[in-house]
Amino acid sequence: RTAVDRGINFMDNSWDYNEGESEKRMGKALRDGYREKVFLMTKIDGRTRKEATRQIEESLKRLQVDCLDLVQHHEVIRFDDAHRVFDSDGANAALLAARETGKLHFIGFTGHKDPHVHLHMLAVARENGFRFDTVQMPINVMDAHYRSFSQLVVPELVRDGIGVLGMKSMGNGIILKSRTATAVECLRYALSEPTSVVITGIDNMEILDQACEVARNFQPMSKSERSALLAKTKEAAAKGEFELFKTRTIFDSTAKNPEWLGEEPDRIADLMPV
Repeated sequence: RTAVDRGINFMDNSWDYNEGESEKRMGKALRDGYREKVFLMTKIDGRTRKEATRQIEESLKRLQVDCLDLVQHHEVIRFDDAHRVFDSDGANAALLAARETGKLHFIGFTGHKDPHVHLHMLAVARENGFRFDTVQMPINVMDAHYRSFSQLVVPELVRDGIGVLGMKSMGNGIILKSRTATAVECLRYALSEPTSVVITGIDNMEILDQACEVARNFQPMSKSERSALLAKTKEAAAKGEFELFKTRTIFDSTAKNPEWLGEEPDRIADLMPV
């Protein structure tokens, strides 16, 4: 509530965070008139219409709301995710139905693995006559050097007027361990990119103070400042060693819990000869 009182009004969450506890805590925090002060987003992992519908209903209950401002397909990190989402019995059908009944306003997707997977998801959406409202991806001081979302995906989103949601500005804190950039530099860099929102994790009051101070005094980085910072991070970033969400599976929750995705659409019977 202190964050909201200070002007932070975008609330990031997910159906799977802390086994649902994150949504429950946020639901409690948004009582007493705070819901009306924020743009509330959550994410679902289900790839089938049935599983996505179940997860949306659980999120609404945990968050204690009748409508979500934004729901995003979470962890689009495989090339086959796109066609599963847009299958006739896929998750996007569930989100469209929920939008029709007023349970959500906007639809997006997130991912952290490879910008080419994002581009594929956007292409499959276009093939299905659908345009996402938002796309969430890593935007940080090392991304420019390795599997770059900012170079490959962001220009397409800006061109098409799709909201750019930046995350992992410090790479879950791992980028700071490279000693090539400070937390303030990481935040300022991300805020200087063409983003609609920069999502940053805040787990204590000191970190909240730091984020608010950066925002309060924010000035976009000049070209020379940006170039100097990218030069400092280039060597450390070259192999993705400090962006482990791109190069390892430790942040791939759905890889560890494939049941969250739901059953794969079964079209084999239609293809096999009789």
